Amino acid sequence: MNTPAVEISNDPALKLNFLSHGTLESKNLDKTREFYTEFLGLEVIRTSPISILIRLGGTNTIAVVEQKNRTEEMAMLNHNGLDVETQAEVDAAYQTIMEQKDEWGLHKISKPMLQHGTYAFFFWDMDDNCWEILTNPQDGYSWLFEKGDLDGKGHMDKNFERPG
Repeated sequence: MNTPAVEISNDPALKLNFLSHGTLESKNLDKTREFYTEFLGLEVIRTSPISILIRLGGTNTIAVVEQKNRTEEMAMLNHNGLDVETQAEVDAAYQTIMEQKDEWGLHKISKPMLQHGTYAFFFWDMDDNCWEILTNPQDGYSWLFEKGDLDGKGHMDKNFERPG
């Protein structure tokens, strides 16, 4: 049994308007900007001597802040998702990454597979940020809010029905 998405029906403690951004780290902002524009195709603007702002396909943004002495790798569960429509597009992205991994410092590249209800693979960039390229409908996981709270394994269930 699914419960509708939790909506704010009472008066919340905080009066917030929009989940606007997240944050990534960069060891070399100029090289990172080149990777984001030339390889990932993201929109990028410089916001300060030590930061850029990135986005793709919407209004949500990610701030990228230079941390030259970064030593820890991003945990896989904290990854960033890049959506495509089909499994063939996931496979093509995987092939491109395998062909250009040395040029861009990409590593820990998993093979595409069906997982958590989608076809996807993961990789880490030269800044040790983790990325997932996955099949998803337009607007990403927003369709899950229409389903509301999920029982059991939820979208991790192998028989979970996804749109399209």
